[in-house]
Amino acid sequence: MLIGYSFWGFLGNGITDTPDGGRSHRRTLIDGLLERGHRIVFLQANRDHDEAGLDLSDTYQWNLGLPDIDALFLEWRWPIPDRNTTACKTPGHTCDLHRQQQLLDHYTAAGVPTLLWDKDRQLPANDCMRHTRNVAVCEPALHPTPGAATLLFPVSDKALDGADPGALTAGTRDLPLVYIGNQYDRDGAFDRYFAPAATGHPHLVAGKWTRTQRWPELNFYGRMSFAAVDPLYRRAVCTMLLLPDRYAQAGQMTQRLFEAVLAGCLPLTPADIRDATKFAPTALHVRDAAGAARTIAHLQTIVGTAQHADLLADCLHKLDLFRLSRQLEIVDRQLSGLVRGGVG
Repeated sequence: MLIGYSFWGFLGNGITDTPDGGRSHRRTLIDGLLERGHRIVFLQANRDHDEAGLDLSDTYQWNLGLPDIDALFLEWRWPIPDRNTTACKTPGHTCDLHRQQQLLDHYTAAGVPTLLWDKDRQLPANDCMRHTRNVAVCEPALHPTPGAATLLFPVSDKALDGADPGALTAGTRDLPLVYIGNQYDRDGAFDRYFAPAATGHPHLVAGKWTRTQRWPELNFYGRMSFAAVDPLYRRAVCTMLLLPDRYAQAGQMTQRLFEAVLAGCLPLTPADIRDATKFAPTALHVRDAAGAARTIAHLQTIVGTAQHADLLADCLHKLDLFRLSRQLEIVDRQLSGLVRGGVG
């Protein structure tokens, strides 16, 4: 099947001054689809080349026209005021939303099978796209919006099968606590769990945090390059999985979980995340900041021990949920259902 794939982000490391969580898993999914015999053409701008100077044209294909395709795959974009809602070519404008609408008008409106991946939970529950016959909506949540299917952020089977808990926990870790990620809609979880616990331990918060005045005692690093993420996790004993409420209530875990675990960094997991036990062992669940502080202190005492390796092994086992081969089966099932005339 020739799939027209629309995404606004990068396949490589991209640039530092931009949010794009898809860098951790997008290429994994694309390469998996190619290995299954699909063909892919990218329908948004080639930001790897235009912004990051990375030429991937020998491996992948881009087309800013309207080529003949068998199916449309959308990483869903939504209106962002003063960015993609402004007139084309105005300062600061990004054309992702306009291009997405052009694709919807040309392909989806004409009946082309369309898989809409609502990765940020931005598609309203009553949006007409959810009731369009040739559209399947997927969400990276264990409890998606009624009518949508679960399509999680994929982790390479090879990466999971090759992860060695003993090797990952053998080195020294000089940083007790780290958080890597942007502030977006996380202030509540940050206040409940991270901030009070971090005050008693060396820590680092990396990412775009523009409103930090209420936490003057915390160590905010600012944005860092995507290439620096893995080395920082490899320095840290643990991280904390901070989710916007709309994610936590739906059991939607971000890529931060597997980025950390595959680097040997243990994921402290707020117990109020829906289905938290599916993401991390209960020994890493925290119910309040005091409990988080105690767990951080304990984890520092087991670094490099068999107990540390066993705990990480449990975390790696939980990642099987995100295994690429599982996600590819879902994509194929959804697309096949649309081709047959109904959502699979």
